[in-house]
Parts: sequence; C-alpha cells; structure tokens
Amino acid sequence: DQPVCKKKKLWEVVADKVNTKLRESGVMDITVKAYECDLKWRNMLATYRKNTDRARRLGVASVHWEFFKAMHDVLGKSREEIEAQRQAKLSGTRVGKAIASKRFTPILPTPPAAAAAITNRPPQDVLQLYMELQERKLNMWAQQKALEERKIEAINNLAQAISSLAQTSNPQT
Repeated sequence: DQPVCKKKKLWEVVADKVNTKLRESGVMDITVKAYECDLKWRNMLATYRKNTDRARRLGVASVHWEFFKAMHDVLGKSREEIEAQRQAKLSGTRVGKAIASKRFTPILPTPPAAAAAITNRPPQDVLQLYMELQERKLNMWAQQKALEERKIEAINNLAQAISSLAQTSNPQT
C-alpha cells in the first residue's frame, strides 16, 4: 500500500520466514537473503503485470502463468476494495486513527474482467505491439540473412567442386 516507504526490514522478515520454512522441510544448504526476496517479488510483480496486460488484450484464457490467479486474488482488487480492507484492519487502532485522513494509491492494475469491457487499445498496448512487430521483423531479417549466407556458401562449394572436376578430367589446363 505504500510504494514510497523503504521495505528493507520487511524483506528481512520475509527472508527469515522463508529460511525457517526451508529448515523445517529439511533443506539446510540453501539460505535466502532479503535482497533476493525483494528481487523475486519485483520479478513476479513484473510478470503479473505483463500477464494482466495480456489478459486485457486477449482475454483471461490467454494467460497460462501458474501463479496468475493467486497473484490476481491479492493484486487485482480495486482501490475501493483495498481501502475498505485497510480501514477494516486499522479501525479502532492508534495507527488507524493517525492515518485515517491519508489516502494511499496502490500501484495495482485494474482487474482483467473490468478491463475486458474496454474496446479501445490504450497507447501503451499499441506501442508494445509495435515493438513486438519490430522485433519479429529483425528476427526474420536475421534468419533471411543467414539463409542467404548459406546459399552463397553452397554456390561457392559447388563452384569449387565443378572446378576440381574440370581439373581432374582435363589435367592439361
């Protein structure tokens, strides 16, 4: 809920809990560090956002990432749902009273179900599609270049073979 605050202590707690779970399951040779947990979360969040964009463009059925549903259950909530949840947790507490006047804007995408109703593609999606098209073109050009180089090599080999045959059948030249 607070994208600006430092989360070093949070990731240390997470790493401790992961390490405890690993020890309980008998894994002794792996130790997880706080920065690794943070990096893993950031990578999963990026993957979730990519899949959310894909779900918006192509429908939820096009997403095959095994953690999408679990992530979406947590991250796919609307601002109102998150605010209500936060208020319910904090109501009556001293911290709740202190921050009741503040509003936090989560950095969460809109859920795919609500986004599916949008028929126009946002400029970001168009840019992403354009970049994917350009990448495909570059790949095609690279493949075509490699094919042409193989053709030239085959022609040179054929020319050498013909030259070699001509020399063996006509040793006077």
